[in-house]
Amino acid sequence: MDLGIEGRIALVAASTGGLGLAVATALAAEGARVVVTGRSLEKARQAAADLPGAVARELDVDDPDAPGRVIDEVAATLGPVDILVTNGPGPAPSTARATSAEAFEAAAARLFLPQQRMIAAALPAMTAGGWGRILAVGSSGVVAPLPGLAASNVARAALAAYLKTLAGEVAADGITANLLLPGRIATDRTASLDAAAATRRGLDLETVQEESRSSIPARRYGRPDEFGAAAAFLCSERASYITGVALRCDGGLVPVL
Repeated sequence: MDLGIEGRIALVAASTGGLGLAVATALAAEGARVVVTGRSLEKARQAAADLPGAVARELDVDDPDAPGRVIDEVAATLGPVDILVTNGPGPAPSTARATSAEAFEAAAARLFLPQQRMIAAALPAMTAGGWGRILAVGSSGVVAPLPGLAASNVARAALAAYLKTLAGEVAADGITANLLLPGRIATDRTASLDAAAATRRGLDLETVQEESRSSIPARRYGRPDEFGAAAAFLCSERASYITGVALRCDGGLVPVL
C-alpha cells in the first residue's frame, strides 16, 4: 500500500531510540522527510544517519521554549511540519499512594505540556495547508491504568483527553489527531520495567518476563517495527478518516474493546 506521505515533513520527538526511533524508521521507509530529535544532538545525528533523507535536531522537552523553537527551525529550513509524532520518556514506577503532588507535576511537565506546546506550534501551518497528522505515542495505561505506574497513567490520560478534544476541532481542516498505545514492546523501557519488577518481587528477570509473556494472548512481546508500521499508517494519507482514536498495539493484552 502506498501510504501517500512521500516528501511529507515528519518530526518525531524522542526518536533516538525505542519506539520513537521505530516510528521514525517506518516513516522514512515510506519516503517522508524525517526530523529525528532528542536531548542529545549527537545521538540524534547518529540515528538520522541511518535513515534516508533524515535530519537531526536537538529537542529538550524540559525546556518550555524548545518545542516551538524546533518547529519554527524545521519550517524555516525544510518546510512546515506535516506529520508530528509526540513522544517522551515515562516517569519512574510508583504507586498512587506513594506519588507526591510534585511527582505528578513532573510527569505532566514531561508527558503532557511539551506535547501540547509542539502541537500548538505545528497547528497553524497544518491548518493553512489543509493537511496534517498528529500522533501521540502513549501507553495502554490510558485505557487500563497500569499498577505501579501512577504518574504515567495520570499524565498520559491528560494528553489523551486533550487529543480527543482537539481531534473534533481540527478534523474539518484535514488534520487528524490520534494516539498509538503500546503494550509490551521489546524496548529498553520495557526491559527496565521488567528489571524493576524483578527486584521489587525478589524474582529473577527471566521469571518476570515469562509471566509477562504468558499474560499476552500473542504470547510474546511486540517488535518495535510492528509498532512503527501501525504509526506510519495512522500518519498516512490512507488514514484520513481516522481521528480521535486510541489504537492499541499490544498483542491483545488489554482485555477491553
